[in-house]
Amino acid sequence: MSAKNPPRRGVLTAIIGTLAFSVFAGILVTALLAPVIAVTSVTAQSGIDIFNNLPTYIEIGTQAAQNKIYAKSKGKEVQIATIFDQNRQEVTWDNVSQYAKDAAVDGEDRRFYSHGGVDPTGVLRAVISNASGGSTQGASTIAQQLVKNILIQNALQIQKSTPEATAAAQKAAIAAAQATTLSRKLKEMKLAISLEKKYTKNEVLLAYLNIAGFNGTTYGIESAAQRYYGIHAKDLDIVQSATIMAIVQKPTSRAPISAAGYAQNTARRDHILDAMATAGDITKAQATAGKAVVESPKTVKNISPNNGCIAAMHNTNWFCDYVTKLIPELTSLGATKNQRTQDWARGGYDIYTTLNLDLQGVAQRTVSQYVPAHTPLLNLGGASTSVEMGTGRIITMAENKKFNNTAKGGGNTASAVNLNTNYAYGGSGGFQGGSTYKAFTLIDWLKNGHGLNEYVNGNARTVDQASFANTCPDGPFVGAYKFQNDVGQTRGPVSVMTATAASINAGFISMAQQLNLCDIRNVAESLGVRTAATYTNPFDGVVGDDPMTNPASVLGVNLVSPLTMAAAYAGIGNHGTYCAPIAIDSITSPTGEKLPGQPKQCAQAIPTDIADAAVYALQGPLGGGPAAGAGTGAASNPRDGTAVFGKTGTTNDSLQSWVVGGNSKVATAVWVGNISGKVPLRATYISGMQASVLRHAVFKPIEQAIDRSYHPAASFPIPNSSLLNGKGTKVPNVIGQSTAAATSMLEASGFTVRVGSSVSFPLSKGTVARVSPGVGSRLSRGYQITIYPSNGALMTVPNVVGSGGNSYQAAVAILTKAGFTIVSRGCAEVTDPSQDTFAVSTSPPAGTIAKSSVPIVVNIGQSTPCTTGDGNGGGGNGG
Repeated sequence: MSAKNPPRRGVLTAIIGTLAFSVFAGILVTALLAPVIAVTSVTAQSGIDIFNNLPTYIEIGTQAAQNKIYAKSKGKEVQIATIFDQNRQEVTWDNVSQYAKDAAVDGEDRRFYSHGGVDPTGVLRAVISNASGGSTQGASTIAQQLVKNILIQNALQIQKSTPEATAAAQKAAIAAAQATTLSRKLKEMKLAISLEKKYTKNEVLLAYLNIAGFNGTTYGIESAAQRYYGIHAKDLDIVQSATIMAIVQKPTSRAPISAAGYAQNTARRDHILDAMATAGDITKAQATAGKAVVESPKTVKNISPNNGCIAAMHNTNWFCDYVTKLIPELTSLGATKNQRTQDWARGGYDIYTTLNLDLQGVAQRTVSQYVPAHTPLLNLGGASTSVEMGTGRIITMAENKKFNNTAKGGGNTASAVNLNTNYAYGGSGGFQGGSTYKAFTLIDWLKNGHGLNEYVNGNARTVDQASFANTCPDGPFVGAYKFQNDVGQTRGPVSVMTATAASINAGFISMAQQLNLCDIRNVAESLGVRTAATYTNPFDGVVGDDPMTNPASVLGVNLVSPLTMAAAYAGIGNHGTYCAPIAIDSITSPTGEKLPGQPKQCAQAIPTDIADAAVYALQGPLGGGPAAGAGTGAASNPRDGTAVFGKTGTTNDSLQSWVVGGNSKVATAVWVGNISGKVPLRATYISGMQASVLRHAVFKPIEQAIDRSYHPAASFPIPNSSLLNGKGTKVPNVIGQSTAAATSMLEASGFTVRVGSSVSFPLSKGTVARVSPGVGSRLSRGYQITIYPSNGALMTVPNVVGSGGNSYQAAVAILTKAGFTIVSRGCAEVTDPSQDTFAVSTSPPAGTIAKSSVPIVVNIGQSTPCTTGDGNGGGGNGG
């Protein structure tokens, strides 16, 4: 059959359709008019019964709206982002242009102010038009359109046990609200009548203007005014009002955002303008002038709404994204995760966060300045997070990549992976923490009664993994473990203070051998440390986020995030009280109710004195405290009068680099490294700077800004003597003793002894010349001390000037006993005759260290002038 000649509707179908609409109209009209007229018809009475049995309860309620996220700047709340599924901003009656109100009524429901929610005249007109085969007319009043929109919005709030069930239920409810069936239409009319009984006409009209869709995610007259004209709804003029109201019937095709949209919108707009003139709300001249306006990008702006974290305030995108990831956990938004997600999607919440915009600006600018978003040299990443002590509030969060979570992405300078957070909150699997993890061994060392001044073995070596105690499920371990110190570090015995300041790997392995690897992990976990992503532990096959406890874990092989490490160090700096990081301070609900944000979760993780002693030692790495100047992170120290502590970290082959530390009020973690790939940072230069030191360039300015803002302490407390000295025993003084006597004394003090090679020292051959660690060092019991005997090659010139005077012969005897073999006589003029014939000095002088073959001259006093021949008189020891 030709498409140009479509089939006529069958007579029976037309009759049935006519009857259906006639019965429908009869029922409705009868219901509307009763009891004004007497009802005697059985059909009419039945219609009334049917109508009365339909539901009548419906409320306007609060509609889906924008969520807004705030941060602080100079103590004031500043909006940084708008998040919505429906871009709606509800406004009051006075904040809507009268032209917009008139355009809505004149264009959609010209008898709005005279009917009771359903327009009988319009219904009859629609019945006649539809039955006669004319154009289909819906006869929906503003109240009916509001009912349908409310039912659709209510459908979007349906929640089931699973996301899949929720989506299916919502889809079914929306379909029911839009179904082109007699029963649905009848229900809609009944609810419209109920609605107008409960609310005033102006309340109904305003609700309609606030709920109507204006294409895409734009809902409500205020958002429509901002999108299409960049103004508020109260400022809409005649043409703008008509143009916007022309969208509502067919938002997809009549939105003025394309050539086709301009044409269809213009036709409807002009109809509305004529209706407004007919109603007397504008003049015919105003309508004619309005219709002369050509819709185009010049007259309709079509401003894309700033939705999502990609459109957040500059420098805040990554933090914004982190906040949105926390929403499903906010119990103040609902009892279940599904409910919280749905409530957030409905919108209307104001989220007040912990972000400090002033410090955030410094952090993001600094990261961006020193760590480029892209370099062809490597897949370089940089991230920085600062956490407030005592609260856990995250005050900065910066990354070198630009945030872009769109399907197209933003190229190699952008990413949707938050490098600061764990996988669940941004997609990052974390990075090896390197030596920043050593802080947890230091703390466990102190908890076990050891001291900062104790010495440990600082030599790189191979150890038996069985020498490490480990009561965790993934231990103990077997086999050899070979480790190195960092490049250029050749160490023997070192104090724990020095091992910490200089980050000597061997020192911490030696400490761990006297501890329990599981206890070290427990210290880390008490400070909130978990791996950034769940993983399968290769040693016990358990899937989880507990850090591994193999010996290499002491040196930082676990994958952690900057936020985790910043919070952990904040706990250390906060006298051992750890506070879980939070990003949301408070929430205001759509109804204006004040709701709590993330709960403050703080607990004493480490005894105060232990934490303070750890901080005291951790001044060293940043070049402060008792080990000032020796630290691996001295370049990060702002040296602005503030006491700072922290730890650097560089992983094998310098693939990752860290600085984690802070002052007495805020801790900051800075990471710079390979997002992927294995390019050594120490062999790579970025803008003339070695990539491995970029961390210092980032940390220092951020720390300076935090110091200025928070006014932290200028010094940290000194630990008590037990935490300084610990269990260590001082090495007794065995210098000058025989090897056997020295060994006996050292073993009696609890040490083991090894005899090293002989050394040149001014002591008799075979006597102890030196010990390592040195005399006075505090060592743990069982520490192996090396004693070095003298080889007798060096002597100390003795003092031959006796109190009663020594003759030349007596002086020669003293020198010979000391081991010197070449002695001669010299002369020294004196003023006191009593010194004549006595030794008054030697050359070299007493106390000089010299070989036994060095000639010694004994100078004899003479009160008369020395003459030639009085000097060196011989070559032997004779007189």
